[in-house]
Amino acid sequence: MRLRILGCSGGIGGDLRTTSMLLDDDVLIDAGTGVGDLSLQQLANIDHVFLTHSHLDHVTSIPFLLDTVGWQRAKPVTLHAIQETLDILSEHLFNWKLWPDFRQIPDAKSPLLRYAPVRVGVPVALDDRRTGRRTITPLPANHVVPAVGFHLDSGAASLVFTGDTTSQDASWKYINKINNLKYIIIESALSDAERELAVISKHLCPGLLAEELAKLQLDPAIYVTHFKPREAELIMEQIVDRVPGRRLNMLEQNQIFEF
Repeated sequence: MRLRILGCSGGIGGDLRTTSMLLDDDVLIDAGTGVGDLSLQQLANIDHVFLTHSHLDHVTSIPFLLDTVGWQRAKPVTLHAIQETLDILSEHLFNWKLWPDFRQIPDAKSPLLRYAPVRVGVPVALDDRRTGRRTITPLPANHVVPAVGFHLDSGAASLVFTGDTTSQDASWKYINKINNLKYIIIESALSDAERELAVISKHLCPGLLAEELAKLQLDPAIYVTHFKPREAELIMEQIVDRVPGRRLNMLEQNQIFEF
């Protein structure tokens, strides 16, 4: 598998892009503003979108993707998410008020978009002639809306993306059983000075992140994401100070992971 980071910021402005990742050339993991940097042909190659949750910074490019290149495709884009997230998108986004319902365009028999509900712990296998079988498994997450993370497994190695989450135990029980884990991408949206806001908004800050990583029994390379633009360097400094002995890195736009 090859994962390219299209966006990893908690905000926009200048060269900042919100959460979106391109897996190989046909799968998006979340669809924030970074998707807009892809070419028309790259957009047309997207067959699958896996969503962690329904917040705008993770879904904003889906309507434009469908509207821009849906007509070039011979089959619908498949949107994979837990049922609660799909229900939110149906009610609040693809509702003919904020945006057309592309499950009905051009008609219900041959739509540009189809929903594929996923469940925590149940793998989704995607076959690819070049890369072989790729497995994407939803993981538990704890956020203000229903949410998941994802375990991406090539067979040779794995990467875990926690999505937006705060303190919880369920995902670590799963993660600690991954015997080929190479990378973890985990969030820390706020600084320790905003710990109270992190708790209310169900994000992590460096102190909470340290508590979570203490539950990790493996030693993958750890990449931290979702920093608020005004605080990125401060947050990373606090993380390094609070989590000694780990291989810690700041996730960067256009970074590539191969596993």
